[in-house]
Amino acid sequence: MPLHVVLLEPEIPQNTGNISRTCAVTGSVLHLIGPLGFSIDEKHVKRAGLDYWDILDLRYYSNYDEFLIRNPGAKIYYLTTKAERRYSDMEYPKDDCFIMFGKETAGIPEMILNQNRDNCIRIPMLNSERARSLNLSNSVSVVVYEILRQYNYPNMK
Repeated sequence: MPLHVVLLEPEIPQNTGNISRTCAVTGSVLHLIGPLGFSIDEKHVKRAGLDYWDILDLRYYSNYDEFLIRNPGAKIYYLTTKAERRYSDMEYPKDDCFIMFGKETAGIPEMILNQNRDNCIRIPMLNSERARSLNLSNSVSVVVYEILRQYNYPNMK
């Protein structure tokens, strides 16, 4: 019953490092879909993840199509500021729930969002042109912990 965090073409190594740490301490699987905007070996990624890399279930895909092929039938929720439904209004499946986040500068491509409108969700925030979105690693933490709350924090103390 693992939770799956999916990063589509992440660009900032520190965000991915922080997200890897969140995944490691929550038992979530981290899926990275390339191309990445950095090397996974970069010191910024390693430093942000600290010494958690050995307990992280990390999976890499060269592109979105490969991700879909290797995860057939996955129930994927797509985080976007353009969605109508809030992440906190959803009831998440306990079996293989995937939450996808797009790259820091552009989010998830419109084509992917249009093909999956029913599974698009958002994090509420001020309606302001200057406050466009949360930091990626913060967004992942917010959603991961809501889903784990719904699951009653399995295997966590």
